[in-house]
Amino acid sequence: MKTIKALHSSLVVASASLLMASCSGGTQQQMQQAAPQIATMTVNYGSSDLMSTYPATIKGKTDIDIRPQVTGFITKVAVDEGQRVSKGQTLFIIDQVQYQAAVDQAEAAVNVAKTSVETAALTARNKQQLFDKNIISEYENQIAQNNLATARAQLAQAQASLVNAKKNLAYTVVTAPSNGVVGSIPSREGSLASPSMAQPLTTISDNGDIYAYFSLTEKDILELTDNGSRSLDQWIKQTPEVQLKLADGTIYPEAGKVATVSGVIDNSTGAASVRALFKNPNGMLRSGSTGQIIIPGRVDSVIVIPQKATSEIQNIRFAYVVNDSNVVNTVPVTVLPVPGGQDFVVTSGLQPGQRIAIEGIGTKIKDGSVIAPVDAAAQQNPQAAQQQ
Repeated sequence: MKTIKALHSSLVVASASLLMASCSGGTQQQMQQAAPQIATMTVNYGSSDLMSTYPATIKGKTDIDIRPQVTGFITKVAVDEGQRVSKGQTLFIIDQVQYQAAVDQAEAAVNVAKTSVETAALTARNKQQLFDKNIISEYENQIAQNNLATARAQLAQAQASLVNAKKNLAYTVVTAPSNGVVGSIPSREGSLASPSMAQPLTTISDNGDIYAYFSLTEKDILELTDNGSRSLDQWIKQTPEVQLKLADGTIYPEAGKVATVSGVIDNSTGAASVRALFKNPNGMLRSGSTGQIIIPGRVDSVIVIPQKATSEIQNIRFAYVVNDSNVVNTVPVTVLPVPGGQDFVVTSGLQPGQRIAIEGIGTKIKDGSVIAPVDAAAQQNPQAAQQQ
């Protein structure tokens, strides 16, 4: 009887052991099955195209403030804001009455002076003839010659006043100094215009070509010149065409070229002003607009990863490194955008040979997740992986 009980107890213990082992194995199998399959890649050094962006202010090739040269009431505004004008085209007309009167007065003074010269010249000739015959004294003859010289000087003075009066009259018609587009017009008909007024009558912007002004820091200049191994002039000649990103995010269709770099670094900003030139055949760009200059370049010995392999939390970007135990660890990285909008150049945070997850970011995996890694390269080219 004791033997039967002992045997029964042994069977119970063995069954329990088998059951526990079965449960343990099932749990491990379930854990393995629960780990999601995530594509990974091994990072390494390579080369990549790179773009640098800089905020820019757009200005016309020439922005000319139109100011009156004479004082008077505006009698006519001949153009409208935003109108395209040609060099010499009339913009404003200032009251001409007083200036026309000044011209008439000056012309009359010239005529009087001419008559005086003719009279003095006649007198001087007569005096000279009388002096030659010893009829009058040398003193009297010299007086006549001096009167002639005075009359001629007065004529020259009257002629100069006439030129000045005509010039002032011409200033009453304000014309465009160059081709361009009319800016705002704060003063209208009836407004008093004067050379001392604070605001110009308008501004004429020559937008046939436009300049995009942006700044380069001292560090940027050192990088672009390879720490001084080449001059800025050499960099300007060698730099490829640049692009202009407009305020709405679109790329301006015309490529531009860096034209000049200021030779002085502003002490207050620590930057030098740079000017890029763009063609503006359709007048799409207007002076005063803003945008971003995009300068393309190429870098070597850098790590390039897909943008989808990262996430951003509070302005800090993270990559997801997979260790030898297939556990995901988040690592902060510093990146630069690559043209095309799909990749990043990693400037710090990753080392060659590390594995990173490139899918499921923010949905399937997080820091500390266990995954079943799948090599992305082998997944894209299974035949090559099988041959290896």
